Amino acid sequence: MRLFAQPSILQKTKRDHQHLIRAYRKIESSNPETGGNTSVKIILGSQYFIYFGVMGVILPYFNLYCYHLGFSGFQIGVLSSLRTLATALFPMLWAMLADRFLIRRPIYIACNIISMGAWSLYLLTTDFSLMFAITSLYGFFYAPIISFLESFSMDLLGSQKKGYGRLRAWGSLSFIVVVVLVGRAIDAASTEIILVLVLAGSMLQALFSFAMPPGASKKTAGPATAARPFLKRRTVVFLFCAFIMLFSHGTYYGFFSIHLENLGYSGLFTGLAWALASLSEIGVMLASEKIFKRFSYQKILIFTFFAAGCRWIIMGMVTSVPLILFAQLLHALTYGAFHVASILYMDELSPEKAKTTGQAINNAVTYGMGIMAGFLFNGYFFDIVSTSWLFYASGIIAFFGGLLFCAEHRFQAGSADLKKYY
Repeated sequence: MRLFAQPSILQKTKRDHQHLIRAYRKIESSNPETGGNTSVKIILGSQYFIYFGVMGVILPYFNLYCYHLGFSGFQIGVLSSLRTLATALFPMLWAMLADRFLIRRPIYIACNIISMGAWSLYLLTTDFSLMFAITSLYGFFYAPIISFLESFSMDLLGSQKKGYGRLRAWGSLSFIVVVVLVGRAIDAASTEIILVLVLAGSMLQALFSFAMPPGASKKTAGPATAARPFLKRRTVVFLFCAFIMLFSHGTYYGFFSIHLENLGYSGLFTGLAWALASLSEIGVMLASEKIFKRFSYQKILIFTFFAAGCRWIIMGMVTSVPLILFAQLLHALTYGAFHVASILYMDELSPEKAKTTGQAINNAVTYGMGIMAGFLFNGYFFDIVSTSWLFYASGIIAFFGGLLFCAEHRFQAGSADLKKYY
């Protein structure tokens, strides 16, 4: 009888062994020190690296390219605003579709591929009207990429969300390298080289997008239901203040390179100035987990508003190399600390079933509507007043946003204290 019993015992032992292997692999994949989680971080890190490498060409140099084409300040502001208007409008539509039908990954891949094709059309014309049409098409498909990437990161990092800054630092590193090399290339060749470089980067981004894991999305209700949680006072005030913060960045993102050229600085120095700003933010991002364990998101956000006010006023006042570079070091706070805190704070404010929508709304209000309004404001006044005065105005605007968010934070703290007594 034992001989007949042995096969069943062996089969049971084999099944138990297989269960143990599967359990171990599951634990391993959720452990930050093991391969499963590491591979996800490599994929996400590579996406940030390529995306912000492309931004290292577009952000500092595309407006300079338009300036060399002979476009007016208003025309440059219109093109920049159109790109950011797309960032304001379309990510929310794409995000609602993604959350509603669980198609976040297919949309992400498709937008990368189609936006790459749209960018190639810039090679065919220098006419403002045609460039306006190309920018519209490009913006429609390019706009949701970063908000989807942020959503993938929040989803796939899970309990390690506070380590997001270390992952995002890969984007800053890429931006630094690219912005310096392109600045040098422009001195040696011309601004036309940026069109080819962006196209090459976009091809790489599209190729790597196929490696993105799907994440753990949950099906949501319709658009009206999905948007309802974001109408709470705490969320609305945060988004409005974040809008003000990015509005204040309009002079910097839209006209800083032109400002330096008008001061007589070379393309290489312009690239180095942008690179120093990104280098400064890496330190904050690498230390973000420790920072957020010690300080709340709200306190960090308040501090960054006032740092931005100081930075823009300094930028308007100075013309010497050391002081310009000092102002660039404040980018660690005005972008690095602000960006990480706002992503994590928005994730905290968003309901579980609408994380993609939450990041899309945040990105749309800040890097969409905020930057767009800043570009239009600065583009209109660029031909009327100097960029120094535009930086002064940006400083005042940033201080206002900080005071408003500080007042709301005190209100929320007071409400929480009252609840303890009643």
